[in-house]
Amino acid sequence: MTPADLAELLRGTAAKVLAERGLDVSVLPETLTVERPRNPEHGDYATNVAMQVAKKVGTNPRELAGWLAEALTAAAGIDSADIAGPGFLNIRLAADAQGAIVAKILEEGAAFGAGHTLDGKKINLEFVSANPTGPIHLGGTRWAAVGDALGRILSTQGAAVTREYYFNDHGAQIDRFSRSLIAAAKGEPAPEDGYAGAYIADIAAQVQSQRPDVLELPAGEQQEVFRAIGVDLMFAHIKRTLHEFGVDFDVYFHENSLFESGAVEKAVETLKDSGNLFQEDGAWWLKSTDFGDDKDRVVIKSDGNAAYIAGDIAYFQDKRSRGFDLCIYMLGADHHGYIGRLKAAAAAFGDDPDTVEVLIGQMVNLVRDGVAVKMSKRAGTVITLDDLVEAIGVDASRYAMIRSSVDSSIDIDLELWTSTGNENPVYYVQYAHARLSAIARNAADLGIAVTDPDFSLLVSEQEGDLIRTLGEYPRVVTSAANLREPHRIARYLEELAGAYHRFYGACRILPQGDEEVGPLHIARLALCDASRQVLSNGLALLGVSAPEQM
Repeated sequence: MTPADLAELLRGTAAKVLAERGLDVSVLPETLTVERPRNPEHGDYATNVAMQVAKKVGTNPRELAGWLAEALTAAAGIDSADIAGPGFLNIRLAADAQGAIVAKILEEGAAFGAGHTLDGKKINLEFVSANPTGPIHLGGTRWAAVGDALGRILSTQGAAVTREYYFNDHGAQIDRFSRSLIAAAKGEPAPEDGYAGAYIADIAAQVQSQRPDVLELPAGEQQEVFRAIGVDLMFAHIKRTLHEFGVDFDVYFHENSLFESGAVEKAVETLKDSGNLFQEDGAWWLKSTDFGDDKDRVVIKSDGNAAYIAGDIAYFQDKRSRGFDLCIYMLGADHHGYIGRLKAAAAAFGDDPDTVEVLIGQMVNLVRDGVAVKMSKRAGTVITLDDLVEAIGVDASRYAMIRSSVDSSIDIDLELWTSTGNENPVYYVQYAHARLSAIARNAADLGIAVTDPDFSLLVSEQEGDLIRTLGEYPRVVTSAANLREPHRIARYLEELAGAYHRFYGACRILPQGDEEVGPLHIARLALCDASRQVLSNGLALLGVSAPEQM
């Protein structure tokens, strides 16, 4: 019996108890909350449902809890139900009912943890979208790891997720990039507002290799050649780096296409026609304050050129025209203003602003020996994804980026994430999986087959704790999807690894010496197989490997 199964049983029991006493059943929440008590001596699970609804039906919480306890104790799979405090209900499951969680995991395998809360939802998930003017820095690396994990998590709940990279190939930053390449090709210092670093010289040399005559061209043609070839080379590097990091996109959307196709002009005219643009000081402004933004936004500047938001507006319309129900944007710490403006743009088109969801990620720092690492070997000014992977590897890089809420800044300690000890979170989790894989191999070598396990034998404290931790996994995945918080998966895996390591230390799994294989060995091996499966499932959602040997 999983926590979800228990919640369903509890609601059905509560409804029956209320109906038998002529009390209002409609006051019951659709889903009742069951939680694991902090102190395991209080029971396997606890609920405050009696305290939630007693006043609404005109009774005392402890009295209602008593009625529920009596009814639950008679239910299959429940060992006991006791009243605590002002009306809490502490519940213990029968050993065989608790063990059914293990059977469910073994039956569902890689599908265990999947749900249906987002069935039929078509989601556009835009993340990274770094300008093609340099390698991906640590902020982009965080979104690469978190965004990819979030896409995997949303998919487990039935959503059709399209991972999209918005390719910023229009605007002033591309001109600065081109001028920087030309300066490098000529052996001149980078422009004051340009880009520096060894990668600029490398790309400039590659452009010259493809077009040996480039510096002989007129200035305008020269810049266009460096722009076209340079951007392609930079973006190819970005794609390759992301792929090696385990991140691939379904769509690479070019910002420039919005201008070339006339989509920006069309979007602006639509807003003019609706009266949601007004002209002032020669510029056209979006009445975004009418839709909750903190200020009105310039869409077309006084010189006639489109402001950056013009492309954003057309891009949102394009996403909606492709049939997406929800557009999630994952943006950096300096993009808070985009929340209001994107929602306002949606509302200005007569659309539901809730079709726009903006996640803001905080800064990432790399630390060595307690001191921040500030300079990249290749980029010159920032630490890049390549630098991080070179220092601690792909698995540790992804896990380190994901395991903290994106609302908080993080320091990545190089010494910690390269250590092979329990203090390294990814090592701790992966080692649990490797240890479980070794047990499975040893069992196979001994010719032990896990058939018809008797889960009622799993009665020790450590076995119960491990089983209940396994049972939490579907709820954790659902929460991570609904709250857009992949870090919940990582923290859960660390909790599961801890429960397994404690079980391993307290319970002998394989027979020793001439000992006969008994039912308890089989039951514990089944528990190990289930633990390995859930660790593998969770690591897969994070895009982190589940090694069989370490």
